[in-house]
Amino acid sequence: MASSEGAGSAQTSKAQREGYDKTCIFCKIANNETDTEILRSDEELACFRDVKPGAPHHYLVVPRRHIGNCMTLLKEHVPLVENMVEMGKSVLQKRVTDLEDIRLGFHVPPFSSVPHLHLHALAPASQMDARSLRIYGPQSFWFITADKLLKKLNSQSTSS
Repeated sequence: MASSEGAGSAQTSKAQREGYDKTCIFCKIANNETDTEILRSDEELACFRDVKPGAPHHYLVVPRRHIGNCMTLLKEHVPLVENMVEMGKSVLQKRVTDLEDIRLGFHVPPFSSVPHLHLHALAPASQMDARSLRIYGPQSFWFITADKLLKKLNSQSTSS
């Protein structure tokens, strides 16, 4: 997958043809329609800083096309989630030294402020405060880790 530090207009056009929601702020950010700094992007995904960080390093990885949330995903979305995790780790690796102290996951509806699929990539997880641990903790009912979501998706039958 080709990757860049920004995104081109060809990528925007393709994303707009394949599920762009003009009312969604994450669709706009991922397709370079705002002045939000894109830290990493490719044809399918974009990564940027969370505006309300829960850790010293807190980034969001979003698909360029509009997908509602992690609970709408099917087994066929496993490669998408894996690519989101890969991009989140890549951005963290570029900015953080200890990839053993990270948290990757998704908000579980209705506990999401933006109804567009987004992976939270946080580090160091050991420096999250009590509020952040409630919101992004592995035992939180507001949050599902990327590993747990992938296990759930992989356990679905292919006819789902």
